[in-house]
Amino acid sequence: MDSTKRASIRPGLRVQIVLKQDQASGKLTEGIVQNILTNSSTHPHGIKVRLVNGQVGRVKVILE
Repeated sequence: MDSTKRASIRPGLRVQIVLKQDQASGKLTEGIVQNILTNSSTHPHGIKVRLVNGQVGRVKVILE
């Protein structure tokens, strides 16, 4: 599945995201998608999501 396509992401999916403050280091944070924040169908840097714990970032890896 492609993390740059909105159709690949859905609430409840386990993903790894990069948070805004971690973009330089590339550190990934794992969590469950609560909702999708990107409105366009694709985004070159990954679809922006909110995790159930409230963290917001761009999806880099889809785990499920």
